Amino acid sequence: MVQPNPGSPEPSLDVITIGRSSVDLYGQQIGSRLEDIGSFAKSVGGCPANIAIGTARLGLKSALITRVGAEQMGHFIIEQSAREGVETKGIKTDKDRLTALVLLAVEAEGVSPMIFYRSDCADMALDEDDIDEDFIRSSRAVLVSGTHFSRPNTEAAQRKAIRIAKANGRKVIFDIDYRPNLWGLAGHAEGFERYVKSDRVSSKMKETLPDCDLIVGTEEEILIASGADDVLGALKEIRRLSPATIVLKRGAMGCIVYDGPISDNLEDGIVGQGFPIEVFNVLGAGDAFMSGLLRGWLKDEPLQTCATWANACGAFAVSRLLCSPEYPTWAELDFFLKNGSKHRALRKDEAINHIHWASTRKGDIPLLMALAIDHRSQLTAVCDELSVDYKQIVAFKRLAVEAAARVADGRQGYGMLIDERFGRDAFFDAATKNFTWIGRPVELPGSKPLRFEFSQDIGSQLVEWPLDHCIKCLCFYHPDDPAALKTEQQEKLRTLFEAARKVGRELLVEIISSKNGPLTDDTVSTALEELYALGIKPDWWKLEPQASTGAWKKIDAVIAKNDPWCRGIVLLGLEAPADELVKGFEATLAAPSVKGFAVGRTIFADAARGWLSGKINDEEAIADMAGRFKQLTEAWLRTRGLR
Repeated sequence: MVQPNPGSPEPSLDVITIGRSSVDLYGQQIGSRLEDIGSFAKSVGGCPANIAIGTARLGLKSALITRVGAEQMGHFIIEQSAREGVETKGIKTDKDRLTALVLLAVEAEGVSPMIFYRSDCADMALDEDDIDEDFIRSSRAVLVSGTHFSRPNTEAAQRKAIRIAKANGRKVIFDIDYRPNLWGLAGHAEGFERYVKSDRVSSKMKETLPDCDLIVGTEEEILIASGADDVLGALKEIRRLSPATIVLKRGAMGCIVYDGPISDNLEDGIVGQGFPIEVFNVLGAGDAFMSGLLRGWLKDEPLQTCATWANACGAFAVSRLLCSPEYPTWAELDFFLKNGSKHRALRKDEAINHIHWASTRKGDIPLLMALAIDHRSQLTAVCDELSVDYKQIVAFKRLAVEAAARVADGRQGYGMLIDERFGRDAFFDAATKNFTWIGRPVELPGSKPLRFEFSQDIGSQLVEWPLDHCIKCLCFYHPDDPAALKTEQQEKLRTLFEAARKVGRELLVEIISSKNGPLTDDTVSTALEELYALGIKPDWWKLEPQASTGAWKKIDAVIAKNDPWCRGIVLLGLEAPADELVKGFEATLAAPSVKGFAVGRTIFADAARGWLSGKINDEEAIADMAGRFKQLTEAWLRTRGLR
């Protein structure tokens, strides 16, 4: 028996969502039957999991109570939820059951067949023991979902959470979340079915209504929750049972909020601003809607504002393919509400998409000190000179990873640049070293005009890369280049930028101007301005040392004006002596955008020649590179007052 506790401490969370969590596998071929899908995109799914992520993106402190399997998909849900800012202490691992999976496709507008793989799945094993009283008390509100009233154990878990919440003055939110086949009322192939009348389901829902402060559902869900046969009658029945605020979701028509008696006019409620958009995929739109609604409702905004934010978040979701990965962040939503969009298909709005990308990418990187070992032509030249097999380069790059790892020692802010041609084994090594950042080049070494190394169809290459590998592309670019050369290189960089965004990989663009013409205070800032004018907004720039602090200030101003979301600049070395590089470090203090360096030959050139010629052994090569890398990292940290 939960006892009232009016003196419970101030809650640290805004909302805890309870219930389903799954891995959604979305068919990537639009307009295809599930039978014809050839590839899938993976994301966290399930109504409560989606809402936890959606509210976290909007700035609420959210948490999730669910169960996942003790396997890779369960780990993914936990890890991705944590990356999104969701408190995961309520996610329990079930060693006996698998994480739920859902296969989905967009066959036509508003038609999305799905198959639920949920036979004895982990989240449906949730029980009362998974509900911790102190955890529930730590939140201002709990959200329960309809599906988890379909089994005795999950029902008991949710009712326990409701009792604790009510006893401690917390809010109870009910997302009706009706999926007939999850109640055993439709077959496996009817995952998209929205309504099957059932007195059994209605009785379970009606038991819940009196305890609720907010009730949200579609027209079909309002019907099942009330047991009525028409929407107006359903609303009146719900009001008879509950004083809660009722939100009726009406798809493209937005929503109506009822905060008092229900009149005989269905339209007699609070209506938020609507957003006419192209419907691309309706799945998960309700969870995005709920996220926007809760951002307002839990911050005591007027109900009309809550409804507007809910409608806007729903608009984002239906205009994009996936569920939780596509939900807007607060920065993105705020931009849209203030500026709107000229596109009915929001997924085609470059300004909004850039904010979405930049505000959802993995973590902040305020410091980056990288050992660059992505060199190919320089090392093959040494091998040719020494008559050494190129296979030795493969082994040497693995030594470089070990050297960098020794300096990093598991700390944040360290990284590696490694190439595909000779560095595949080094990539596998680097993946075990906890580096903050790993980049890899795509340019054909020395190419001008710019060419990609293995294929000019760059997008097909990037699909194979790990999600956390950053694309690096070196372009020898000068504002005074001939017009034809400049246009060709700009088009190549634009193609790469579009491919990077399409496949969800970060992009670093390296610009070297000094080999093409004079390097003045305006050279690089002008180059960046020209590329920004084309809509190219890389996550990182990699730039050579500049002639003056004035040059750095101009570069910094161009980035601030064109892309305040840019992660920043890393300095390249061009085989300069270490003491010269340190002077360059100090000059960058004029530009806050400079976050670190990515230096190669200054660190590895001597060790490479010595090791490839057989004059030093593995350990000596590692020690030499580690010593030089450490010297540069310490110098960088000193210039920033971090050492």
